[in-house]
Amino acid sequence: MKKLSLCFIVFVLALAANAQAPSFKGLDKSPMDMVYYPDEFSHDRKFAPQKVGDKAYIRLIYTRTAKKEREVFGKLIPYGKVWRVGANECTEIKFYQDVVIAGKTVKAGTYSLFAIPNETEWTLILNTDLDQWGAYNYNVANDVLRVNVPVKKSEAVIEHLSIQFAKSTEKEALLRMGWDTTLVELPISL
Repeated sequence: MKKLSLCFIVFVLALAANAQAPSFKGLDKSPMDMVYYPDEFSHDRKFAPQKVGDKAYIRLIYTRTAKKEREVFGKLIPYGKVWRVGANECTEIKFYQDVVIAGKTVKAGTYSLFAIPNETEWTLILNTDLDQWGAYNYNVANDVLRVNVPVKKSEAVIEHLSIQFAKSTEKEALLRMGWDTTLVELPISL
C-alpha cells in the first residue's frame, strides 16, 4: 500500500511539473521543422510556398536538437560565441514583407538567424549569408541586424530546441525560442 501511495505522489508531482512547462506544439519525427506567422500555417502543409506569402508574414526553418542529459548553455553551446540556433544547417527566417525589429526596418527577404547566448541575455543576429552548415563561416560583415534580448528561465526542462511564433498584439509577432531551461523572445512588428 505504501508503494502504491508513493507511486501516486510521484505521478502527481510529475504532472504538476509538466503543467509549468511552456506549451510548444507536438514534435514531428524529423528534426527539421518549419514554423509560420500567423501560426495557423505552421502545421498545415497544404500551402505551397508561393501561396503562403499571400497569407503568412514570416517563415522560419530550423533543425531541432536534443538536450540528451547534457548541460546545454555555457557548456555544449558556449557563452559568448556565435551559434547557428539549432543543428546542421543554419536556421533561416523569411519575411514576406518589411518588418521592424528593435526600431530598425528589415527588408522582406530570407536571412540566417544566429545567436550569441549569454547567461542573462542573447544577441540575436540576422545575416545575409544563406545555405551554411553551422557557424563556421559566419561573417560579421554580412549582419543586417543585431539585437539583445533578455533570457527567461523555464520551470521545466525543454528537451528539444523549440521555436514558435505567438501573436503579441494585432501588429506584432513574438518569436519564441526555448531549450533546456532557457527561453528568449523577440518582438517583430509587422
